[in-house]
Amino acid sequence: MNLAEVLQFRRSVRVYDKEKPIDPEKVKQCLELATLAPNSSNMQLWEFYQITEPELLAKISKACLGQTAASTAPEIVIFVTRQDLYKKRAKFVLEFEKGNILRNSPEERQEKRIKDRELYYGKVMPFLYARFFGLLGFLRVILAKSIGLFRPMVREVSESDMRVIVHKSCALAAQTFMIAMANEGYDTCPLEGFDSTQIKKLLKLPHGAGINMVIPCGIRKGNRGIWGERCRVPFNEVYHRI
Repeated sequence: MNLAEVLQFRRSVRVYDKEKPIDPEKVKQCLELATLAPNSSNMQLWEFYQITEPELLAKISKACLGQTAASTAPEIVIFVTRQDLYKKRAKFVLEFEKGNILRNSPEERQEKRIKDRELYYGKVMPFLYARFFGLLGFLRVILAKSIGLFRPMVREVSESDMRVIVHKSCALAAQTFMIAMANEGYDTCPLEGFDSTQIKKLLKLPHGAGINMVIPCGIRKGNRGIWGERCRVPFNEVYHRI
């Protein structure tokens, strides 16, 4: 399939054919492709959990309010945000960028570019992603508004804003995964109806982790898998050329 065909094929499938298993290795490969998704400052504050064990699948399904998309799926993938790993991920990207600059930048520009990355990933990122009962976010907002009096400035820097940014990046990975799955002829359904507290307990996640999306995976069961024709708002209502 070409890209247009893949996107037309992809539907939110809510009933899967239990007689048609999917290959866990192909699902894993699609998750590897998901890591290529664009994300804010390349911080990659995400984790992916591929659930294949029947007993855990049943518990996850129950935490998803018993929806058929979850209860009939042979596998479920859970996308998790890990803002609590911001220091570790910033350090990882910084070390990569140092080597990247040495390998690919002109020698006369290397020192400055390395210093820029050290400032960005060593100071700015830890400051932006840190949380402390909303107080650090409040400080960042005041600072952003003050700078914004004199020049354009990113305003979405509160602790809740940064949480949204982490979830947006993780959602981009989830969408990339679903497109990759469609390319394999596999179906998916992104769920937001779930008990996040129960799922975090089932996965034994730390407090700082968040559940971004639960995605049942499988092969649709005939016409029962989708709810008829696809509904979209007319394109001319959402498209604006300026």
